[in-house]
Amino acid sequence: MRTIILLVFYLVAIILLTPVLLIFWVLGKKDPVLDIGKWAMGVSRWILGLKVEVEGLENVDPDQTYVFMANHVSFLDGPLLFYVIPQRVRVILKKGIFRIPVVGQAMRFIGFVPVDKKSMSSGKRSIDEAVQAMKEKGYSFLIFPEGTRSNDGKLHQFKRGGFFLAIAAQVPIIPITIKGTFELMPRGRIFARKGKIKVIFHPPVETAGRTVADIPALLSQVVQTITVT
Repeated sequence: MRTIILLVFYLVAIILLTPVLLIFWVLGKKDPVLDIGKWAMGVSRWILGLKVEVEGLENVDPDQTYVFMANHVSFLDGPLLFYVIPQRVRVILKKGIFRIPVVGQAMRFIGFVPVDKKSMSSGKRSIDEAVQAMKEKGYSFLIFPEGTRSNDGKLHQFKRGGFFLAIAAQVPIIPITIKGTFELMPRGRIFARKGKIKVIFHPPVETAGRTVADIPALLSQVVQTITVT
């Protein structure tokens, strides 16, 4: 029932907010669109009955550019982190999501980056686009380095793209541990249960002066940080 109410909320919100979004698009104002997105995610959390405990916010400097890396066990993870990360964060998403009417156009406008996970050349173009946005505009990006949601709630092998991104931009990585979302909405479940979620922001992993040769060590450090908590 809660999920149905949420879908109705999104439908009504898109209809009512489309004229507002168009105005911001014409004016080139991106921050208000991101703030509307954060507001919608906050309402979603309330509708679904999610109680979120957040630890480690002192590890995040709101004015610093980061690559945030989190474990990925549920459809809830992306919207939840978009809401709780204390920045107007951008995301690299599979290109199919950008086909959603209004939402897809809004994502592209605010700086979300599409990627075709089946194409290595597309992946490189996406990384290059994100690096440029980080260097020129100071955008932070959220990455799920496993590439897809876990089927069993366990951490699976990391892909290297997010580490290429952090090294190319020479920005710190913030590892994030998410607990509880797998139990509330595992992969394959349509309706979310209400319950408690915990999000932990770990101390930043520095990449200044690091090169591609350092990726294995960085990857191992981030994996260990996310899993030991």
